[in-house]
Amino acid sequence: MNPLCHIRFLVISLLFSVVTTNYAFGQEFSGWDTNFKKKSINLSELKSGGPPKDGIPSIDNPVFISQNDASEWIESSEPIIAFTHQGAARAYPLQVLIWHEIVNDTIGDTPILVTFCPLCYSAIVFDRRINSETHKFGVSGLLRHSDMIMFDRKTESLWQQFTGEAIVGDYTGTELKILPSQIMSFEQFQKSYPKGTVLSKETGHKRPYGQNPYAGYDDINNTPFLMDEPHDRRLKPMQKVIGIQEEDFQKAYPYSITKEKTIIHDEIGDRPVVVFHIDGARSALDAYQLSESRKDGSTGAFSRTLNNQTLTFSYEDGQITDDQTKTSWTIAGQAIEGPLKGHQLEQLVFGDYFAFAWLVFWPDTEIFNLQ
Repeated sequence: MNPLCHIRFLVISLLFSVVTTNYAFGQEFSGWDTNFKKKSINLSELKSGGPPKDGIPSIDNPVFISQNDASEWIESSEPIIAFTHQGAARAYPLQVLIWHEIVNDTIGDTPILVTFCPLCYSAIVFDRRINSETHKFGVSGLLRHSDMIMFDRKTESLWQQFTGEAIVGDYTGTELKILPSQIMSFEQFQKSYPKGTVLSKETGHKRPYGQNPYAGYDDINNTPFLMDEPHDRRLKPMQKVIGIQEEDFQKAYPYSITKEKTIIHDEIGDRPVVVFHIDGARSALDAYQLSESRKDGSTGAFSRTLNNQTLTFSYEDGQITDDQTKTSWTIAGQAIEGPLKGHQLEQLVFGDYFAFAWLVFWPDTEIFNLQ
């Protein structure tokens, strides 16, 4: 990590009024009511990320506002997490999530857990029900493989954010269900979901929303924070990839390829899929002011089978079009003009991640190449 990143982590520690705690597990683990006898990992793999338990406060009573009101403080190309369910759409601005990392929310009749780990660039949404019981989650302040460790407030079991699996405590071995979501620009969310609402800055906490405490971290030549494990040499650790999970199979698409090609047609197993990477969102972890960060674009991953027809796509003059019907599509996989207008491509479980994180959790992943 470059010196600027070290400075930012010091700043974040001051903002959270952190007193560094020794988490050596040979000593008493004070402040926790976790069953440390039940676990699937070696406890020495857990490291203090700086802030203590709840030092990064989760948002437990989210407030949502109109897109018009949100546009007063969100720049059009800023990144948001877009999530849709039961006809409703919500945007979770990364300028807010970067300071809280967890939102306990409910959309329709489904309780959801919206998460963002800046160190892995992993934005993942889960169903927060366990055995039909709804749980609330918080940020533990611990890291494993540089990834956020969450905890549920009932048993204080520890959960790996990247996989949604409980790794220490009574729920060890339990996995939360991952729900499809994607990062796109605020403008793209507005166009795709004109009736969608936006998570507000009324979080109950005072934070400099819009500023990036990890400025400079999103640099392909950096090294991951508190990551001692050997990295997979197939990709640079801080290179970004689009990762797709399809049942027990994982595949990674390097940004170096997707940004150039914009559209990739592929098959995962016997399933035809398409990966989009078009102009759109800024990085959340580049410049100090998020609105000035580098534009990395927006991505999407979908099944390209619709009504028993396998589609192929083209991207020209800022518009995605299928070759079979000449229908126009959004980054959200929506048909907006043409014979298929009103249809929706099936979204895959995918995300944008730093390569080190994807590869440490999915070491057997296949990496897409053009050969």
